[in-house]
Amino acid sequence: MRKTVYAPSMRGSQEARALHAEFPAIDLHADSLLWARWLNYDLQKRHEPPLPRAALGGHVDVPRMQEGGMGAQFFGLVSFPWWMGKSPGLAADVHEQIDELERAAQKNVGKLCIVRSAEEVEACNKAGTVAALLGIEGAHALEGRLEELERFAARGVRYLGILHFNSNQAGYPAFGKGRNDDAGLTRFGHSLIEKCEEQRVIVDLAHINKKGFIEACERATKPPVVSHTGVLGAFDHWRNIDDDQLRAVANKGGCIGVIFCPQYLGGDGLEPVVKHMRHIVNTVGFDAVALGSDWDGFIVPTQQLSDPRGLPDLTDALLADGFSPTEVGKLLRGNVMRVLRDNPVSTSI
Repeated sequence: MRKTVYAPSMRGSQEARALHAEFPAIDLHADSLLWARWLNYDLQKRHEPPLPRAALGGHVDVPRMQEGGMGAQFFGLVSFPWWMGKSPGLAADVHEQIDELERAAQKNVGKLCIVRSAEEVEACNKAGTVAALLGIEGAHALEGRLEELERFAARGVRYLGILHFNSNQAGYPAFGKGRNDDAGLTRFGHSLIEKCEEQRVIVDLAHINKKGFIEACERATKPPVVSHTGVLGAFDHWRNIDDDQLRAVANKGGCIGVIFCPQYLGGDGLEPVVKHMRHIVNTVGFDAVALGSDWDGFIVPTQQLSDPRGLPDLTDALLADGFSPTEVGKLLRGNVMRVLRDNPVSTSI
């Protein structure tokens, strides 16, 4: 049995709370470490967004993750390519954010633990602790060096987003500087997919253009993820991926994290979030859908999901839409845990 870590003020119905106790939720992407590094944002302290109806940050902290019935959060590691070649460098930016997470975990031992594997997530949750995992947003952070991925993997990075909002040595973005819809992965990009699998780093296909996306799926032998996205079948927007991309990920056993940003969902409220999740399910099945909030990522999230406390309300909305408790459990936790198990990592690194 997992030790429950939820505060009595947890939202949602009794059924939703029971499901979160059985399947503590895992979110695939939040950019909270940027705020920790820039503004000394304390992940162990409860926060209230300063502008509740327009807050770009301040969404995630351990107390609110506990209230929302969360088991684990993937924290994105962001670097900005205009610092390429400057001191301290893009890779150093990422290492400094990992340092911030390590300090946060050490500050209040027993509340937040940094993990790499599904087994470690389970162990943390059984002890009543929220698990933290790491993912890099954009291969420009490697600064053109495949060996840099080895150093990141040694520090616990579990996924690498090949692209962000700019082209890099590996490929081209779906939108942003250097966009080229006709070009796929570069030679470096193909080598990077192989390097990720060698280092047991999951390939993340958020932000990459469609041609590169499909090529990465074709080359991959392990399940990839799309850590945070909407889907075109639910709302037409450049940020969203189409049914061919859904099938390419699902065919490799991966999963797709649905973003919580109304701009990409096509409206505010829980209904658009459920609509995107339902489209994934209708297209490729229940094994491919997950949570991909993009909290703290310079988005204004849908109001009911402005921080983790709203997740049980989403669970109620999914149940009302006809998802079974087992299907909700896959969406909240099971699918991501399967991808972690299918991308095993040695915890002796």
